[in-house]
Amino acid sequence: MQYRRSQTAGGTYFFTIVTDARRRFLCAPQNIALLRTVFTEIKTNHPFTIEAIVILPDHLHCLWTLPAGDFDYSMRWRQIKSAFSRQCGQQCKGEATRARVNKKEQPVWQRRFWEHDIQNELDFQNHVEYIHYNPVKHGLTNAPADWQYSSFQRYVDHGIYPYDWGAEKPMKFGDTTGHE
Repeated sequence: MQYRRSQTAGGTYFFTIVTDARRRFLCAPQNIALLRTVFTEIKTNHPFTIEAIVILPDHLHCLWTLPAGDFDYSMRWRQIKSAFSRQCGQQCKGEATRARVNKKEQPVWQRRFWEHDIQNELDFQNHVEYIHYNPVKHGLTNAPADWQYSSFQRYVDHGIYPYDWGAEKPMKFGDTTGHE
């Protein structure tokens, strides 16, 4: 069976992107800076809006909205992953897996990524909350506000969340929200 990706032109999508073998290097300061640079470069030539994002040591989640008439998020992710991989230091490069050793690749990212086409405002809200709560879910912090590699503070600044959102009690998300 062949997987078919959603293709809603101008749609909003949730993504999960994972490092190869779940190696934990994304939150190194130089890699955060590189991710920001790469995202900015790709957005210049192929616009999209980052609605929400969180970067964790071994994966990232984000919500993008594409321009009207455009559904090619795969090309954008291919360019982002490729540019980051080319410029990333040795701590990003892992042992080449057997499947890749013949191509002499040093994998940085898992080959595939997870995407979900956002269906409505509630689906959007659930995925934004999932993104911002993810560092707490993974035990990296006790509150979303304590994780610096996230769009959470932007949501606080715009009055969408109180500063202490997500710090009171564990949050649960349904089967249709998020993907690890």
